Amino acid sequence: MSHDMIMGLVTGIVFGVLLQRAGVIRYDKQLAALRLRDMTILKFMLSTICVAMIGTYLLVDLGMAKLSIKPTILGGVVIGGALFGVGWAIFGYCPGTAMGALGEGRLDTVFGLAGMLVGAGIYAEIYPLMKNTVLTWGDYGKITIPQVLGVNHWIVIAVFVAGTLALFRWFEKKGL
Repeated sequence: MSHDMIMGLVTGIVFGVLLQRAGVIRYDKQLAALRLRDMTILKFMLSTICVAMIGTYLLVDLGMAKLSIKPTILGGVVIGGALFGVGWAIFGYCPGTAMGALGEGRLDTVFGLAGMLVGAGIYAEIYPLMKNTVLTWGDYGKITIPQVLGVNHWIVIAVFVAGTLALFRWFEKKGL
């Protein structure tokens, strides 16, 4: 097993433990998040995004990593996001939390995970059709927010982290 695969496995295990410890793989937390009554999942996701942004750009600036940006294609993002949201609302888990719940022994996730696999198979089958239609709608190429704004990435990161912390403070005041 290569070093990259071992690191991926270790990172995945750590992420799963953090999901479990934060309680975000509980169905009631998922439902409360969808009903905007409990922001635990949003706080977990925003914390993860902040850490990932800082870590990724630090590694890039130190020359230890290279960004591999996917193109921004609005057709795919809007349709994929809508399907993801509907699936999450119906199933009650997103893919990561479903795997965590399965790891805890919750067998209800098996049906949703099977549905995800079927959905992935359907996507693979219709990809050739989508490649020339949906995946060309609103193609902005490989862009980042700092590029669009014409500013250094650390400015965007600082504003995002500050906004996240302010949002967390507001959530706590509201008891969310």
